[in-house]
Amino acid sequence: MSTSDSVRFFDSQFQRQARDGDFRLNPFELAALPHLHGRVLDYGCGLGNLAFAAAERGCSVLALDASPAAIAHIRQRAAAEGLPVRAALADLRNHPLDEDFDAVVSIGLLMFFDCPTAFRALSNLQAHVRAGGIAVVNVLTEGTSYLDMFDASSYCLFPRGELESRFSGWKILGSEFSDFEAPGGRNKAFATVIARKPGISCEAGA
Repeated sequence: MSTSDSVRFFDSQFQRQARDGDFRLNPFELAALPHLHGRVLDYGCGLGNLAFAAAERGCSVLALDASPAAIAHIRQRAAAEGLPVRAALADLRNHPLDEDFDAVVSIGLLMFFDCPTAFRALSNLQAHVRAGGIAVVNVLTEGTSYLDMFDASSYCLFPRGELESRFSGWKILGSEFSDFEAPGGRNKAFATVIARKPGISCEAGA
């Protein structure tokens, strides 16, 4: 698997955060957590902070990331704490999924792919949400001026409104735009969608 500039950027960041014991949930993870249940996929899990929080609430979690440092940390922590979190190193641009999930989360990942790849990955994630299940997706949007963490040749700032439009037919439980200050007087503009897939879940029908 080739290692992009963005993977190296975050691998270094995750090593630093693990050393510092910085395992706080970010605002997007905090918003996602109450919606997670059953079998959960954390696609682009980072250090697994959300995965562990979900596991502590009774979820079983598959955590995928391209960062070796992050996956090593998650495996070690899961073994030490005896929590149902399985971590795997994956090239998330085209990673095949062989099961469906009650909840799928992808926070701060898809914008690191070129747009056709990002949209294809999003469709794949949606396809692997069970009927009545939840998807939580967060991306950077047009208007973002802080681009230091990107591979200059390949990234996707979603057009404003694009993310929600790709959940046509789903029940939108939350849709929000957020702006955060970034170094050098620049800006990070995020879109977050929380949506329920049409259909009746096994849990709801039990």
